[in-house]
Amino acid sequence: MNLIRATAAALLGGLLVAAAIPATAQKYGGVLRVQTDANPPSLSLHEESTNRTTWPMVPVYGNLVWFDYFNPKEDLDSIRPDMAERWEWSADNRTLTFTLRPGLRWHDGKPLTAKDVQHTFEMVRGRTTERLKLNPRKLWYANVQGIETVGDLQVSFRLTKPQPSLLAILAGSYSPIYPSHIPAADLRKTAVGTGPFKLKSYTADQSIVLEKNPDFHVKGRPYLDGVTFHMIRTIGSTAAALLKGQVDAAHPTFTTKPAAENLRRADPTLQFAPLVASGSANLLLNAKKPPLNNPKLKRAVGLAMDRENIIKSVYQNGAVLGGAMIPQPWGGWGLTEEQLRMLPGYGTGEKDKAEARRLLAEEGYGPDNPLKLVITTRTAPTYQDLAVWASGELKAVGIEAVLKTIDTGQWFPLVARREFQLAANSTGLGLDDPDAVFFEHYGCGSQRNYTDFCNAEVQQLFERQSAELDIVKRRQFVQEADMRLQQEVARPVLAYRMYYHPHRSYVKNWIPHPVSVNGWRFTEVWLDR
Repeated sequence: MNLIRATAAALLGGLLVAAAIPATAQKYGGVLRVQTDANPPSLSLHEESTNRTTWPMVPVYGNLVWFDYFNPKEDLDSIRPDMAERWEWSADNRTLTFTLRPGLRWHDGKPLTAKDVQHTFEMVRGRTTERLKLNPRKLWYANVQGIETVGDLQVSFRLTKPQPSLLAILAGSYSPIYPSHIPAADLRKTAVGTGPFKLKSYTADQSIVLEKNPDFHVKGRPYLDGVTFHMIRTIGSTAAALLKGQVDAAHPTFTTKPAAENLRRADPTLQFAPLVASGSANLLLNAKKPPLNNPKLKRAVGLAMDRENIIKSVYQNGAVLGGAMIPQPWGGWGLTEEQLRMLPGYGTGEKDKAEARRLLAEEGYGPDNPLKLVITTRTAPTYQDLAVWASGELKAVGIEAVLKTIDTGQWFPLVARREFQLAANSTGLGLDDPDAVFFEHYGCGSQRNYTDFCNAEVQQLFERQSAELDIVKRRQFVQEADMRLQQEVARPVLAYRMYYHPHRSYVKNWIPHPVSVNGWRFTEVWLDR
């Protein structure tokens, strides 16, 4: 069976049809209770790269523009006004000007002005005296030459060259506007935004409580009185909380296919919104330290990975093939199945493993002298399952990989310091857009380019697609770059998981997006009870 097309027909089509028809009998009131599995590293959206932060914090903040909640497939046509009521490109496509809504106020009552917008993105660009402690998406704005304001309600982004993606970048959850009157350091511990909900309390290891913002700029929204995020760490405990009615819905990445099937059997009244998500299972190869600084050994590791095998064995067909970009048809830019099948490890398992053994032998490794590696991952079961599977694939070509697990809280500092040989990883994309993905995860010098991949030809493709205004030509450049990334073993993508988004039937307008950090402002969600 054609795995990608079959899944698309069964899942994406049904979801898009449902999403296109908003419910018409909305009710006001009630507190939505949702599960989250860990404390956020901090509350600062601009400094973090995990949905443990976006899940509770996105509802607090506002953006200049925002993706249409009822259209999960995010693209330039689905961008809607948010804090800006309109925007306009200059004739040369090098200046993007926004006009803000008048009368907007921060949750502390102070007025929002264009200076707040300017301050936010100049800070992200590293052009202010105030610095972010972590700045993972600085390269998203590398093409911005300057940010200028006219009065309190107009702000313009001047670009070095045309960049159609800038509007999409500004619509994502990782591009909120911060209040310039509050130090960025304070926003790691509290949150002051303009969004539909205000932060009421945060108790570590227990809950994050949001309450309705009565002054939200969208008339009649939100429907809910509040949202409470309950810290429930394990799959078993989360399932029990759902079945007992202690929570109304679970974290976007909680439910794998086996977990969803168990929940369905236990309670047929539970609802699910299955969707291939932007989180890919992948490997990080430290190509700056021996032994994987040897290109042949690096390639051998990539050739050992049989993607069809992980989809069937680890994810029990609850995943699909993909490259750097979300695969089509769930994403707008990714490789097609035909293109993926042309790549090593995408359906040619034994042939590729034989080539891996040949490369190892050329470098002096074999049955009597196996290459020995340490594969590091997080303690969570889903990560350990991935690492154990990868170890088995490596063993099949003569590589001995010892598993090392660390706590999730230590993971991001460890990979940022490059203290690993090989790591089993999961990467959630912040946006289904090539500029966001390529420059953040594969761009030369990026903080989140954990494998330190840097190829001048591929970087040139990144730059070329970014400035291309013709979407057909741009997609060709994007797919060429994606193919090169897989061939170069930049960060071997193993599979894109499906998430099932469990929720109670009375939770209405529950519409996940493939990019799991986007969409969840809960502005449109209401409770039918």
